[in-house]
Amino acid sequence: MNAPPVLSLAQAAQIIARGQLLAFPTETVYGLGADASQDAAVAQIFAAKGRPADHPLIVHVANAKAITHFARQVPEFAQRLIDAFWPGPLTVILPRLAGVATACAGGQDSIGLRCPSHPMAQALLEQCAALGVHGVAAPSANKFGKVSPTSAAHVRSEFGLELAVLDGGACEVGIESTIVDCTRGAPVLLRPGVLTREQIEGAMGRTLLLPDDLVGAQDAPLSEPAPRASGTLASHYAPRATLRLMDAKSLQTAVELLGADAKNIAVYARTPVHTRSSALIVRRMPDGAAATAQQLFAVLRDFDAQGVRLIWVENVPQDTAWDGVRDRLQRAAAH
Repeated sequence: MNAPPVLSLAQAAQIIARGQLLAFPTETVYGLGADASQDAAVAQIFAAKGRPADHPLIVHVANAKAITHFARQVPEFAQRLIDAFWPGPLTVILPRLAGVATACAGGQDSIGLRCPSHPMAQALLEQCAALGVHGVAAPSANKFGKVSPTSAAHVRSEFGLELAVLDGGACEVGIESTIVDCTRGAPVLLRPGVLTREQIEGAMGRTLLLPDDLVGAQDAPLSEPAPRASGTLASHYAPRATLRLMDAKSLQTAVELLGADAKNIAVYARTPVHTRSSALIVRRMPDGAAATAQQLFAVLRDFDAQGVRLIWVENVPQDTAWDGVRDRLQRAAAH
């Protein structure tokens, strides 16, 4: 197999400016990027991923100044979030300027914006801005609904050498950004990530609502349907293998029932698993939420690469630090 070409930042920025696709690293996962202002370029993202055109994309920007190119309003609480967490793993959904980034918006009058903290992503976005590209639309660089990539090798395994990839090593965070809807007069969490509710509420000085909190709301903006957002379908982030979530006791009981015959089955658990089978694949889940998030998608991809057909995963703790990991596992199990 031929070695993949090594791209410079200047070459990568030129690819984006020419309206072509580029995979690049962020601190969360690798993104499949195109100039957010070129609808034809953005259409290539949807085609490559097999993603429905009405499923909006997050636009990555070099800094908060770029917001003015895409959003017509920044509520005060949204500005507090931006000040606290940008650059970082937070996406804010804001009212969109008319006629801007239309393809990215998926038919909505809102736009999701994020400023990534990965140094290579930062440098790329700055060089793109110097070429007149104010934002790069970039969902995860994988086929729609599948496990997100956290390394350049993951991206190439899905798209081959034809796709240009800027290699920035393994992603530090490992799961996608937290998404907060800021279009309805109050902050609403649409997708959890590594930022906890306590951190977000502390930065805003107000309560972060959940979609369920709005059921039956009388306030006109809050009673409106939430904007569609990336990674919020019931089934998402799914490996090829069937994934099942279990408590520690049920998981150990299931392993014992297997006996010595445990081919094509993998276990991912914090609690030590005792097995008589040398064929059972066991990976220990870290005790901390951040470490688990960082390795989660890589572990699921590795299980797939080993031909696993069934993955048993121990339920994660209920505290809010684990919300992002729990969300990804529940959506993967819904596949």
